[in-house]
Amino acid sequence: MADILIVAEHADDKLKRYSTELAGKAAELAGACGGLVTAVLFGEKREAAAMELGRFGVKKVFLPEHADLASCSGENCSKVLCDLVAKEKPAFVFATASTFGRDLMARSAMRLRTGLASDCVAVSVEGGRAKLRRPVFGGKAVAEVAIDGSPQMATLRPNLFPVPAPASNEPELVPFAAEPGPVRARVAGTSDAESGMVDLAEADRIVSGGRAVGSAENFTMIKDLAAALRASVGASRAAVDAGFISHDHQVGQTGKTVNPTLYVACGISGAIQHLAGMRTSKVVVAINRDPEAPIFSKADYGIVGDIFKVVPALTRAVRRLLSE
Repeated sequence: MADILIVAEHADDKLKRYSTELAGKAAELAGACGGLVTAVLFGEKREAAAMELGRFGVKKVFLPEHADLASCSGENCSKVLCDLVAKEKPAFVFATASTFGRDLMARSAMRLRTGLASDCVAVSVEGGRAKLRRPVFGGKAVAEVAIDGSPQMATLRPNLFPVPAPASNEPELVPFAAEPGPVRARVAGTSDAESGMVDLAEADRIVSGGRAVGSAENFTMIKDLAAALRASVGASRAAVDAGFISHDHQVGQTGKTVNPTLYVACGISGAIQHLAGMRTSKVVVAINRDPEAPIFSKADYGIVGDIFKVVPALTRAVRRLLSE
């Protein structure tokens, strides 16, 4: 049997959407190779999230308990994950390519002396071996890779796999006393970059600004439209590199992969790296004064015009419609 262990994530006892994707994909792969899916869930206040994992194909959820694991630091959790792998001996260990997942899996693969395929966009299992596809050369090509060593480890990009229909299954919950080993750093606290704003990876609506916005001050109009639409604020790499907004808003190859129902691109030309991060958006609205901008090839609706005129007008129209 080729069992799969996944690293799931939650916030305030609510399972992250990308963890439901990961669980569903793992269940699909396990079913094809005759294995079972188990999960490990770090942090505090996670019982409801753990039970929810069962609805997406996870049979058993491990709940490590130790005061130093509350903050979900990759350094603190790595030894615990490796100890669990040594005991359970899964054939595969998968995590989401989130900030936590990337950190944890890199540290753990080093400890386990096994291979890690990072930032993968596709995965299958043939003959007990994982075949993974990951972008290379800034998204200009895709490499197919296999993993040497055991277990086979990979991080999968969020918002690329479908969320399966939930079932009524309940997983077995396995709390256990964990030993993270020497802790060199502790998280003193966390804060949201934008109060009340849904994380881009989870957002259903996103308004993004590009280099054409011109300055951090001008990003106010992007935020105003986002607020009117009850959306989160995104940005292109050019806007982030120019210092208009922080990196946690970046959408694209080197930022976050998003999958919203509505994506509004304001002053974004549509570089291939950006398109790679938002290509699965359901409805794309592009606003750009260049009618030849590549973003229009991916847009369902396009407005050729000056964003400094179009975006405020659109914001006023949205506010008016919602107030009626």
